[in-house]
Amino acid sequence: MRGSEVPRGEVVDRVLVAFEGEGSGEGELAFGQRGLWQSIVQSGTSKTVAYVAEADPGTTVDAVADMFGFMVGRHQSLRTHLLLRESGPPRQRVCAAGEIPLVVVAAGDDDPAEVAEALSAHWQVVPFAYETEWPVRMGAIVAGGSGRHTVTHVVTVILHTSIDAFGLSALVADIGARDPVTGAPAGPVTAPPPLAQAAREATPAGQRQNELSLRYLRRVLRTAPARQFGEPRHEGEPCYEMLRYRSRAISMAIHAVAARERVDDSPALLASFVVGLARVTGANPVVTIMLVSNRFRPGYADSVSALIKVSPLLLDVAGLTIGEVVTRATGKALNAYKNAYYEAYEQEEAIRQIERERGEELDLSCYYNDRRQRDRVHAGVAPPAAGEIRAALADSELSWKQEASIPKAKLYLSLDDPPGAVELVLSADRRYFSRPDLATLARAIEEAAVQAAIEPETPTGIARPAAESAVR
Repeated sequence: MRGSEVPRGEVVDRVLVAFEGEGSGEGELAFGQRGLWQSIVQSGTSKTVAYVAEADPGTTVDAVADMFGFMVGRHQSLRTHLLLRESGPPRQRVCAAGEIPLVVVAAGDDDPAEVAEALSAHWQVVPFAYETEWPVRMGAIVAGGSGRHTVTHVVTVILHTSIDAFGLSALVADIGARDPVTGAPAGPVTAPPPLAQAAREATPAGQRQNELSLRYLRRVLRTAPARQFGEPRHEGEPCYEMLRYRSRAISMAIHAVAARERVDDSPALLASFVVGLARVTGANPVVTIMLVSNRFRPGYADSVSALIKVSPLLLDVAGLTIGEVVTRATGKALNAYKNAYYEAYEQEEAIRQIERERGEELDLSCYYNDRRQRDRVHAGVAPPAAGEIRAALADSELSWKQEASIPKAKLYLSLDDPPGAVELVLSADRRYFSRPDLATLARAIEEAAVQAAIEPETPTGIARPAAESAVR
């Protein structure tokens, strides 16, 4: 790789790292991989998961190479090539051994942290060579020029068909659990890798789960609104904007709700989103596509692979209080989660089937992705008082920091958990949501969360249509 192939700094070395691990073979993609391959095909880009880590003082290139070889050799998903076919998803081939490049980039006079972020953003948009390139790109950033080899940052970009955000967390934990002296792993890999997942999914039990999930999908879509956002309100071509809204108040509010209801805090956050969206747009019932990690399934919690799937959730908030919406969201979300395990291409046909039945296209472009990593259960931790929650509203921060790859959906909410806060990462098509619209929506979600904590009897403010009320 030439120095011009990176956006900042200079490539000063390309270390071929040898790896070797247990397991090899060829087979179909697993359910999670198939869905992510679908999204790659539809978007025309190599969707990825990225991680930039600040290296410990004194870290050498050799140490990074050792870690790289360890993780690729240990996890089959990271030493997989895709075998493309003319139609349908590719197959996959897992290799037992090989070599993978570690790119060493000298920052020169630039800030190494900025060089690392630039390399990560660059690699996220450069397409992978699926059949010949390993699904992991790693770069070691060294300070100064080519003569200095102390690593300041490590950049990792992984193809999404090999890993998801929760799989990345499992990978980081697995690397961190190595023996600091010998480098030995903490124990054997116990979670099934993708080839084993695909084999399990092909069994009668796996096919029964597939059919149950597709049955749920059809049931929800038969009554979902076809066009909840209506026609574009702003002119122009599709253009996507991203807002970040960091709120201590939301974090404190959902903690308070979880303590009162004796549940984890996820339903409170989901209810706040649905109520906020209904209030701002007038859309009701709200249909949102939930991204589900599937790591609650037996044996999958620590899997370094791609298990994420999508599942629709339909929630009617008319004539209810905020507290009642939280209660309904609990059951609705549970149903969506347990039915998020299916074959993606059969899902696509199920959607087409419902569209033929209804005689109209369905617009399923509102997404909800709770990707928080911290514990969502607050057992034993005293909830904040109402006054503390209200005071925290003054600390909320709004910014417009963009990601390298913005989701191409009418509305997409991702949820992160920086220390002491919840961060709403809202992206949208500007034809439907302008910058002021997104800011209003973020604050409406926050307001709903605070009301759920302090004043759960507050009405949603969404009325039932007159004709429907008369029937009731």
